[in-house]
Amino acid sequence: MLEWLPNYNTSLFKGDLVAGITVGIILIPQGIAYALIAGLPPIYGLYCALVPQIMYAIFGSSRQVAIGPVAMDSLIVATGVSTLALAGSESYISIAILLALMVGGIQFIMGVFSLGFIVNFLSKPVITGFTSAVALIIGFNQFRNLFGVDFVQSDQIQFVVEDIWMQISTFNKHTTVIGFISVVIIIVFRKINKKIPNALIVVILGIIIMKYFGKNLNDVSIVKDVPSGLPFFGVPELDLDQMRELLPIALTLVMVGYLETISIGKSLEAKQDEYRIRPNQELIALGLSNMVGSFFKAYPTTSSFSRSAINQESGAKTGMAALISVVMVIITLLFLTPLFYHLPKAVLAAIIIVAVFGLVNFKEAAFLWKANNLDFWLMLSTFIATLFLGIEYGIMVGVGLSLIVLIFRTSRPYVTELGKVPNSNFYRNKNRFEEVIIDDDILVFRFDAQIFYANSSYFRDNLDEMAANKGKALKLIVLDAESINRVDSTGVEMLKERIKYYKKKGVVFYFAGVKGPVRDDFFRSGILEIIDINHFFMKSNQAVKFYKTGDRKHQEKYAKYIHQAYK
Repeated sequence: MLEWLPNYNTSLFKGDLVAGITVGIILIPQGIAYALIAGLPPIYGLYCALVPQIMYAIFGSSRQVAIGPVAMDSLIVATGVSTLALAGSESYISIAILLALMVGGIQFIMGVFSLGFIVNFLSKPVITGFTSAVALIIGFNQFRNLFGVDFVQSDQIQFVVEDIWMQISTFNKHTTVIGFISVVIIIVFRKINKKIPNALIVVILGIIIMKYFGKNLNDVSIVKDVPSGLPFFGVPELDLDQMRELLPIALTLVMVGYLETISIGKSLEAKQDEYRIRPNQELIALGLSNMVGSFFKAYPTTSSFSRSAINQESGAKTGMAALISVVMVIITLLFLTPLFYHLPKAVLAAIIIVAVFGLVNFKEAAFLWKANNLDFWLMLSTFIATLFLGIEYGIMVGVGLSLIVLIFRTSRPYVTELGKVPNSNFYRNKNRFEEVIIDDDILVFRFDAQIFYANSSYFRDNLDEMAANKGKALKLIVLDAESINRVDSTGVEMLKERIKYYKKKGVVFYFAGVKGPVRDDFFRSGILEIIDINHFFMKSNQAVKFYKTGDRKHQEKYAKYIHQAYK
């Protein structure tokens, strides 16, 4: 906050005022709707829009990200807490609040110790698959309110779809009509202009219809009493057994919440030049939002895709916009909650369904199919696992597959033989440049990754295979090391063993383009005991030229230079 507050002025306030009011108008019905997803009374959705927003406005590095209740986190909360208590009960509420404290504590610790990099193990295809699956799960779970039928709630879509199929004939006509009309109105207004508060419009229409025509629609479920007043301070009940059971779901919320915030923040950051997102600061801000929020009855919160985009489009420049949204929620809690008594749950279901189905990313799937098949299958696997095994297992599968793909890619990097481009000093991939010159007695070998324990055998096997193809004519191997940025002890020992092996066969081994830190590792590991310092070159062309002409003057000068640099 201290980055923008000292220079705050009237022109900034104008944009923040419009954005804060716009987001506040959207946030109030969304907060009520998302609390229902979480299995909590509607008022708790509004509690989530108070203290968490204030804490993020103070500590967050993004000035436009909108924090509060979101559909995905709400469903994860419902999934985890429903196994420990009855939805809506006092015990259920206290566990959900305790979960916010746990999530915030973990996020804060990760931020303090700069552990934001951990989330990098979730690649974009995994995030796309996970988000799309969760969107479908949330949407299908809201059909119970859209059709007025008490369908089963689950984070495994097959059970929800099966129950919908079995009970669809018992749908409530009045509820279904109100729900579908709300969906149509929201979609139409979104097509016209995204800034139009479509959620507020359908909420007002729903309340008016039920208030004045409710006698003929007494079979339509409504929100009823929403308590007035602000949340009071209270420390969540700490139960070690419950905390142990909640830990897996808390870790899931930590990952999902941070991923949402970072991905939204980065997309908004790209549209301006005034600030930069700091990942570890975001973890600290999210952690404080959830921890302090839990003292004021908030369940786990994170950033909202839709509200953040609207906040930016409406002219928000600083965190003041979030504080204005908080003021609007406070006014609602103090004076306006009785107005929501007649609000149909079908309208809230319509708001949620339209919002989450927009998160199903068909474009990204089509792009990955064309651009990278492995990433496409990674996305699809995460999508299917989340959809049919549940949210917790889905994210575990996503992380596991990401690590497997990472290991696969680093253990089997690209390798090739280089040839000389005619009338030049450059060496290029012989598989891409047909005109390059290949010498029968020289192998210029390029390895496009670090050399470490996971790929040292792959390096050796490919080197031996290319050397074998040269046959007895081979007299020189040049390792083009420009793409090698790290080497561990296993990699160095493998190289030393190969140098000795080819030395016995009368083949000389040269290095070209070795980076300073890698060269230091070579020297510390005793490679100069089996190979001369004159066997290190700046470029592959220099190595080949030295072998062919024996021009030692230039090479001795370079050898002296790198020896001095190492010392």
